[in-house]
Order: sequence, then C-alpha cells, then structure tokens
Amino acid sequence: MEEDELELAAGLEAALELAPAVQAAIEQVFPSQDPLDRADFNAVEYINTLFPTEQSLANIDEVVNKIRLKIRKLDDSIRTVVRGQTNVGQDGRQALEEAQKAIQQLFGKIKDIKDKAEKSEQMVKEITRDIKQLDHAKRHLTTSITTLNHLHMLAGGVDSLEAMTRRRQYGEVANLLQGVVNVLEHFNKYMGIPQIRQLSERVKAAQNELGQQILADFEEAFPSQGTKRPGGPSNVLRDACLVANVLDPRIKQEIIKKFIKQHLSEYLVLFQENQDVAWLDKIDRRYAWIKRQLVDYEEKYGRMFPQEWCMTERIAVEFCHVTRTELAKIMRTRAKEIEVKLLLFAIQRTTNFEGLLAKRFSGCTLADGTVKKPEAPPPSTNPFLEDETGTETDEIVIEKSDTDKPKKPKVPDNPFHGIVSKCFEPHLYVYIESQDKNLSELIDRFVADFKAQGPPKPNVDEGGAVLPSCADLFVYYKKCMVQCSQLSTGEPMIALTTIFQKYLREYAWKILSGNLPKTTSSSGGLTITSLLKEKEGSEVAKFTLEELCLICSILSTAEYCLATTQQLEEKLKEKVDASLVERINLTGETDTFSIVISNSIQLLVQDLDAACDPALTAMSKMQWQNVEHVGDQSPYVTSVILHIKQNVPIIRDNLASTRKYFTQFCIKFANSFIPKFINHLFKCKPISMVGAEQLLLDTHSLKMVLLDLPSIGSQVVRKAPASYTRIVVKGMTRAEMILKVVMAPHEPPVVFVDNYIKLLADCSTDTFQKILDMKGLKRSEQSSMLELFRQRLPAPPSGVENSSSLSLSTPTPEQESSRIRKLEKLIKKRL
Repeated sequence: MEEDELELAAGLEAALELAPAVQAAIEQVFPSQDPLDRADFNAVEYINTLFPTEQSLANIDEVVNKIRLKIRKLDDSIRTVVRGQTNVGQDGRQALEEAQKAIQQLFGKIKDIKDKAEKSEQMVKEITRDIKQLDHAKRHLTTSITTLNHLHMLAGGVDSLEAMTRRRQYGEVANLLQGVVNVLEHFNKYMGIPQIRQLSERVKAAQNELGQQILADFEEAFPSQGTKRPGGPSNVLRDACLVANVLDPRIKQEIIKKFIKQHLSEYLVLFQENQDVAWLDKIDRRYAWIKRQLVDYEEKYGRMFPQEWCMTERIAVEFCHVTRTELAKIMRTRAKEIEVKLLLFAIQRTTNFEGLLAKRFSGCTLADGTVKKPEAPPPSTNPFLEDETGTETDEIVIEKSDTDKPKKPKVPDNPFHGIVSKCFEPHLYVYIESQDKNLSELIDRFVADFKAQGPPKPNVDEGGAVLPSCADLFVYYKKCMVQCSQLSTGEPMIALTTIFQKYLREYAWKILSGNLPKTTSSSGGLTITSLLKEKEGSEVAKFTLEELCLICSILSTAEYCLATTQQLEEKLKEKVDASLVERINLTGETDTFSIVISNSIQLLVQDLDAACDPALTAMSKMQWQNVEHVGDQSPYVTSVILHIKQNVPIIRDNLASTRKYFTQFCIKFANSFIPKFINHLFKCKPISMVGAEQLLLDTHSLKMVLLDLPSIGSQVVRKAPASYTRIVVKGMTRAEMILKVVMAPHEPPVVFVDNYIKLLADCSTDTFQKILDMKGLKRSEQSSMLELFRQRLPAPPSGVENSSSLSLSTPTPEQESSRIRKLEKLIKKRL
C-alpha cells in the first residue's frame, strides 16, 4: 500500500507541474505566504521545519489534526466550485439564443430604414425634376443669345473688313481682323451650317486678298530692280506690317525676305568677286558698309516694322550669311594668294565684328542649327587657365604686322561666334604650317642659344634652375592654343596638337637629352681607358660641379615639362569639340619626359657610384687576415664618405624644387651601392677574427652614413623617407650578418651551419661557399661543410625543386666579375 501511495503522489506531482508563466500569474492573482502554495514546495524540508528537534515530535498529533482540518476545508471549497459550474453550459445556451433574437430584431430595423431612404430619394427626384428642366432651358437660352451676338458681330465684321480692305485702311483692319478671327473660332463646331461656312470662306478670302495687297504695296514701295521710293516709308506700310502679324506667317516671312534682299542688293554689286575691295586685305570695308546700312535703316525704317520683328538683327544676320558664302567662294578661287598674316588679319577683323554683333543683338533670330551658342568651359585648376579672362580677351598677335589691334571679344556667350569666321576654317592649314615652321625655328634657336651660352651656372642657393627655353616654349604653345581656339575648335585644333607633340619630343631629345653629359662607360661596358686608369691607381673621372648642376637643371626642366604637358592636354581637351576629345592624347610625350628624368637620375647615381668604386676595390685588396687590432674606421670608408659629402649636398640643393626625384636618387644609389659593397665584401678573404670585427665596424659606419644620406651636410635635418630607410636597413643588415657569420667559430660544424641559416636565411650554396672562403677554410673542410649544409637546409616549397639547377644556369654577379677580370688581364697582356 505504501508503494502505491508513493506512485500516486509522484503522479500527482508530475501532473501539477505548471509552466513558469502560469505559476507567476497565479501568484500575482492569489498572493500567499503559505509554504504549501510555493511552486518549489519540498515536503521533507517542510516537515523538518515543523519538527526541527526530537522533542518537538511530542505534539505531532496536534500538527496532524491541523493539517487534516485544512484538507477538509480545501475539499469543501473544491466541492463548492465544482457544483457551481454545473449550470454553466445551460446558462451559455440561453445567452446565445437571446443574442440571436436581438440580431434578428436589429436586421429588421435596418431594412425598414433602407426602404424609407429609397422612398425619400424618389420623392427628392420628383421635386427637383422641374428645377433641372428650368436650368437646362436657361443654359440653352444663354448659349443661343451669345451665339446670335457672335454671329451678328461676325457678319458685321466681315462686311467692314471687306470694305476697309478695298480702301486700304490697314490701321483699322489690324484690330478688326484679329477680332473677327477670334469670333470665328467660336463657330468651328457649326461649320456644317451653310451660312456659317459661307462667312468663314469670306474671312479666308479677305485674308488672302489682304496678303496679296500688302505684298503688292511693298513691291511698289521697294521694287527689286529699282531704288527705294524717294518718299521713304509711309504710315500705310507701317499699318500693313501690323496686319501681316495677324495673317499667315508666310506673308510676314515674304515681306522680311524681300525687304532684306532689296536692302543687300547694293552689297552684292559693290563686293563682287572680281572687285578689288572683295579680297581679304579690304575686309574692313565690308563691315564698315553694313554698319552704315544699319544706321541708315534705323533712321529711315526703324519705326515702319514692328519691334518684335527684329529687322535690324535680321539684316545683320543675312549679311553675315551672304558674306560667309562670298568669302568662301573667293578664297577657294584665290587660295594660293592666302598668307598667314593676311588670314589672321581677316579673322581678327571678322571676330571683332562678330563680337560687335553680340553686344548689339541678342541672337533671337538665328535659325536653329545655324550657329550654336557655345557652352562655357568647366572650371579647371591647370595653370593654362591662369588669368584667362585677361589672356583670352587680349588682341590676337599678328606676327610681323603693324596693323591695329582692337580688342577681340570673348568666344563664350557669343551667339554670333563663327557666323562669318567659319568660312576661314578650311584654310587654317596655312596657319598650322606657319606654326610648324615657327616652332622649328624656335627649337633651332634654343639649341643655338644653349651652345652659345653654355650650361647654366651653379646656383645652389635657389635650387636647380629650369631652363628658360622651357618656359618660352610653353608660353608660345599657350598663345598658339588660345589663338587657334578662337579660329576653330574642330580639326585645326587636332592638327595643332600634332604639331605640339612633334616639338615636345624634339625639345626633349635635342635640348634635354642631347645636352646631358656623357660618361666614359655610358655603353655599359669597360673601355681600355678605364682599365688603364684602374691599373695606374688613379681615380675614375667624375662629373664637374657644372656638369652636376646641368644634370639637375635638365631633370628639373623635364619635371616641369612633364607637369605642364599634362595641363596642356587638359586645356586642349577643354578647347576642342566634344566629339574630338578622344583624339587628343599626349601620353607619349609625358613618357618621353619621364625617360629624360630617369636618365638624369641614373647619371647622378652612376657618377657617385663610380666615385666610390676605387674605395671598394681598395677594401677588397686589403690583407684582412693580418689586421691585429680594431681601430677607427678604415681609410676606404673615409673615402666613400668624402665622395658622398661632396656630391649629395650639391644634388640635393639643385633638386630642392623636386624633392621626390631627390628621394628617387637616394633610393637608386642605395640599391646600387649596397649590393656592390656586399660583392666586394665577399672578395675580402681570408679574414681573421680581428679583421672581421674591423669590417663590421666599417659596415656600421657606412650604414649610419647611408641612413643620414638625404640630409647629409644640410643645416636643416630632416627625417629620411621610410621607403629609403627600409632599403638601407635591409641591405646593410645583411652585410652585418655576413660578417657575424664569418666571426662565428666553425666548430662544431652543425652549430655553425644552423647559425648561418638562422642569420642569413640564404639557401644558396654559392653564398655559403663564399662565407667559407672568407673564413679561410681548406677545401676538404669546405666539402664536409657543404654536405652538412645541404643536409640541414629546410625542405623547399613546392615548385622550387630545381632551384639549385637554376642558380647554376644563371651566372651570379661574382661569376660575371671573374669573367671580366679574366678579360681585363687578357687585354693588359696584349697591351
């Protein structure tokens, strides 16, 4: 029985485990301090609380009775609740039936309201039916009265219009015709009525009659073959122009066309192709003639034509079209007589006249597509835009000409730009050929001046000077570019760009590269002279101070040309038509100047490198096994430092304006000198322990000098560039590691090999062989060392299995130098 009770209790406990959220809700609704109500109730703990000691068991009967009483009360409460829920289902069904009855009653009431609303709507329609009929009647009556009034006005207006047309009362006709046309528009939907259609036809007939009559009056007043009527313009013609505004636009265009043609008929006679005044040298007379005609028109006919017709501008525009056609025709006929001075003179006068038109007129009469208003160029930062407003508004400089120089108008914001001057574009090849010739002479003059004046004088205070010819060249380029862009922004600009490219390359090769000092070993090989000088122990020929300054000046000039050429390319792209921008490319020319810069830096590096060669040779020829004590730095180090202190400050001061190229010089020298120093270091064999210590001291001294190279001899100490410092530290640290390996004892061999691999991390057997030679080991000892070295080498990564074979197939610098020495000995023997 006890086991069954325990199982039942366990089952009840499992069934009464509630979710935490449910338990929290119960505690919130029914708060209780009774331990029996806790979710984590433990019966053992509760009993221990009731009977903490053995003595407390004496009142166990009393505690059991209390618990039984409490159980009885709980049973009564549960029984009451259960009985209270017996009638809940029946009460729910009753409530549902009552709700359904209420919904049915509500539906019936809604239906009654809808029926009453429909009856009310029908009643309102019956009430307002008569009112709507009255509204329609009123609207139709108003429309009928208005239409009858318009019809009366139209009939009367047509009669009056026909009468006034016969009497040529154009002043009254202008106002009446506009009103009749407006009234007739109201009858467009009644054109099916015969009477209305008849009135419309009478209006059209009156308009046609007016148009023919006005044209006849103008023909009579301004005959095509005759001269203007002596009486001048009349009020009748002025009123006739007002009528023409209302008539078909073709009437207005015909009047304007005939008047302008008659007005310019004298011009075509005076400036015929066979007349002397028709040629370019007297082009001023054309523009003077039209100025007089425009003044004469304003005085005589300014009030005859309506202001919105812009007759003065139309006359000027038609004159420009005729002039462009005539000039193009005569220039094709006499193309061989066109000279640069004459062409520029004509273009200058023409652009001045176009500028005058832009100041006087708005350009509203220009036909679409005839002359497009140029867009203002986008802002740019290149120096070619410097003081552009002053430069581009200056006069066009005509070479070898004493003619007047009136101010040239700005090309941007000029709607008349090119309206006449466009005819000169096919002949601009004359201008391009002239510029080709002028630039050729300019380059020849630069070459002659350089030979006559010699290289620039040393000027270490202000840095390397840019050659004056460079500035002269680009100033001339700028003048040509501005001048050509005023003449045309099409193909001539492309042709001029080609000329610019040609002479930029010539300047780079003839003036810059052509004047770089030559070295005795510029071909890259040895000469007999250099071999003899080395045999005699004399120093290698160095560049003089003037030659060093010249190289720096050429480098600075090339750098200036490089930057300015890039800006020139940007400016040319701004000036040329958008469709031709892709054809402008000066990359080849900038590359040429980059080559000049690279060659100049290489010359400076070779000069300093060659100056240090005798000292390194002396280092490799010293008997390092006989050195007995470590002293100050060796004489060869002092010699290297001396050459560096002589050359580097001069180069730095002359390249003060181009610091980045001085940094390049330092980097290239370090990349050249350090490997050469290490190669000579390998030639120092054998070396004693003291000798290795002396070499280590010398290497450290050279390292310190090289680290200080960029600011050596300068009053202002600057931190060397990080890229340069990394190269020096890496290279010279390798030299120091080589000497430390040489200083290490070779016994035991395993420790020596491991120490070599750790310090140098060089897996080449050739380098290890050189280290052994420097230590002065015998061949037998070297063989065992080499075998051990090969065994101790770490496993090569994949793809590098044939590294040893590659190193054997490719000659090392040391092998090359040994071959050169053999060749040198052979030449000396034959000499």
